[in-house]
Amino acid sequence: MLHAFLQVVLNGVAILIASRIVPGIHYKGGIVYLLVVGLVIGLVNLLVKPIVTFFAFPLIILTLGLFYLVINGLMLYLASLFLSGLRIDGCAPAILGGVIIALVNWLVRAFSGR
Repeated sequence: MLHAFLQVVLNGVAILIASRIVPGIHYKGGIVYLLVVGLVIGLVNLLVKPIVTFFAFPLIILTLGLFYLVINGLMLYLASLFLSGLRIDGCAPAILGGVIIALVNWLVRAFSGR
């Protein structure tokens, strides 16, 4: 339970960082809404991303894993469709935001020993 809550918080913090760095990602709201954004991103990654990854597996192999960045961007864009306070202006900001979210999650896992 604590791990799931930590993942929601990390997703929210990653969105906050991405909205500050990437010019095409706009976030409006407070800390509670940031947790909601993290929850929605977590649910999209939990439910939709494995299905998309399964069907895109030949493209992932063909591009040596680079298409996985596009999938991360698509998941971020899909999450923004459900949220009124999160706006993604295009494909490039979505992909860059997906990269930032993946990097934040990777860094936390690398330093936490998981």
